[in-house]
Amino acid sequence: MQISDFDYHLPEHLIAQFPPVTRGTSRLLHVDGANLADRVFTELPTFLQAGDVLVFNDTKVIKARLFGEKASGGKIEALIERVLDQHQALAHIKASKAPKPGTILHFQGGFTAEMTERQGDLFKLDFSDAHADLTVLDILEQSGLLPLPPYITHVPDEEDAKRYQTVYARDPGAVAAPTAGLHFTDELLEQLRAMGVKTQFLTLHVGAGTFMPVRVDNIAEHVMHHERYKIPADTQAAIRDAKAAGKRVIAVGTTSLRALEASSQQGLLAEPEGDTNIFIKPGYQFQVVDRLITNFHLPKSTLLMLVAAFAGHDTMRAAYEHAVAQQYRFFSYGDSMLLEPQR
Repeated sequence: MQISDFDYHLPEHLIAQFPPVTRGTSRLLHVDGANLADRVFTELPTFLQAGDVLVFNDTKVIKARLFGEKASGGKIEALIERVLDQHQALAHIKASKAPKPGTILHFQGGFTAEMTERQGDLFKLDFSDAHADLTVLDILEQSGLLPLPPYITHVPDEEDAKRYQTVYARDPGAVAAPTAGLHFTDELLEQLRAMGVKTQFLTLHVGAGTFMPVRVDNIAEHVMHHERYKIPADTQAAIRDAKAAGKRVIAVGTTSLRALEASSQQGLLAEPEGDTNIFIKPGYQFQVVDRLITNFHLPKSTLLMLVAAFAGHDTMRAAYEHAVAQQYRFFSYGDSMLLEPQR
């Protein structure tokens, strides 16, 4: 398939710049083949049954954007892609000239790091020499800025610090939120559990590569970014039990789906922890996920290809045309969809 197969017209005013006033009040488009139903997110329990398993990504967004300068005075911006250990991280760096190994970078807040090596498009930063008593996460919390997506144009504030984070976030490491989870409230989670719906968690630290554009016409030539995931034993057990009982596994977000499917390439959850660059596009045969809760995705993006693989290309094209016509709000702070698999 060609990249043009995944393009669509989106009026700019439909890109949500802020979350809804109250968490959980977004709209929900139920997509079941040719049947499209306009609902609200609080109606989600009506689509679920006791024994179903909702799988959430519990990653927590870190303040991954740092600003500073080189010793020469040249301005730099670093976006942490992955925290490697207590003192080292991989980062994207914007600068007039890429720093060479050994370069000391001076960041706002009085923090410094040495650029120790280049790894493809990423730069390895070491904060240990000057800040042995602080971890990378400590430094980011003190001096970093929340990395809102490029299509959100305002400077992040305290409201973003709360709302660009799921209510169940607990494992720091993501540079983008698993946005399908932003619609869930503690009250809704309790309601689902009271119904007998299982709520289980995994961790996939979302990288900046999730916004990486596809730069080839033939999508088969695109190379995906890598992300690490981990599926705990209790989540594995809940999924196996649900499958054995004929119940459904519902991925909350594309990141949860990618982790589940990546873990099952050699059998159901055969690799519950690892590093994946799985590229899910039309033609993919799903191994684990029976339904998907997701937001609306950017034109020509790999995430749009993923949902087209799940629900059907023509189905998704019709759903997006419907959403635009009905003035749904798009992207991270926007509305949601519940997708049934293509028949």
